[in-house]
Amino acid sequence: MVEIVNVNKSFGDLKVLQGINIHINDHEIYGIIGQSGAGKSTLLRCINGLESYDSGDIIVDGVKVNIHDKNQLRQLQKNMGMIFQNFNLLSRLNVYDNVALPMKFWGMKTNTPEAREKILGLLRLVGLEDKKDARPRELSGGQMQRVAIARALVLDPKILLCDEATSALDPGITKEILALLQKINDEMGITIIVVTHQMEVVKQICQRVSYIKGGRVLAEGKPEDLFVRPNKDIKGFLQENSDLLPKEGVNIQMFFTDESSDEPVITGMARNLGIDFSICWGKLEDFRSNVFGSLVINVKHEDQQKVCDYLDQAKVVWEVLE
Repeated sequence: MVEIVNVNKSFGDLKVLQGINIHINDHEIYGIIGQSGAGKSTLLRCINGLESYDSGDIIVDGVKVNIHDKNQLRQLQKNMGMIFQNFNLLSRLNVYDNVALPMKFWGMKTNTPEAREKILGLLRLVGLEDKKDARPRELSGGQMQRVAIARALVLDPKILLCDEATSALDPGITKEILALLQKINDEMGITIIVVTHQMEVVKQICQRVSYIKGGRVLAEGKPEDLFVRPNKDIKGFLQENSDLLPKEGVNIQMFFTDESSDEPVITGMARNLGIDFSICWGKLEDFRSNVFGSLVINVKHEDQQKVCDYLDQAKVVWEVLE
């Protein structure tokens, strides 16, 4: 659905995007993560033609994004819905008219039976049909974001672009909005691109994710592969460190993903090897309804080889922490 090939973008002397290469599949939920200033929001704006890029290619649904071809860009943007952090609802309009706004921009009638059924159907989808006459000031933050999602869907887009769409919401409401986006992806088959700095967002709904730092893609893959066993760059992003681990003995970190996450490795190792060890640190996280994580144990130097051999036999990925 989206092909980004060696894209570069600068603002004056500031290089914002440097050699970006990303491939996003049709019907996929794809995450783009990074700290503020990493270039992720600029990349999203280049995808939908709100920003130009200096070199490279961005191809959406087989069409190159070119801000100089206004007619082509207009048609392309019609197929891309956008959701922002601050909702961008018009306070003078009620919920129904806010959802209908893109139709009015395109010269469509919003008072026909067909248009009314479509708008009310989207409000049913986001759980706000009873709020159709309410003004934005009467809604909670989560409800306003639901209105914004309905508005983004009213032109039947093929792609939904989410720019920090849950950053202004509390954790409980964020979870509800993510469940709604997952429902939209499942039932409508819409490709969703999520730009965020919130790890819970990509863990819950994204099938693949790119980590951007300094305008470059430093890592790409499934969220569980990137976050359960992070590389040095992502460890810095996650602010994980091993300062609290024991200084004596050997610290071994085990990573549990896919099949290994269901195996009783720890109890089996203690029983079969007959050795003592300490559990020093661990975490379990939800990745799209699958629980993956890692665990750090501390063993005596003389037991290290036996433990490592056992983990190899159990097909558990591990590493010794320095």
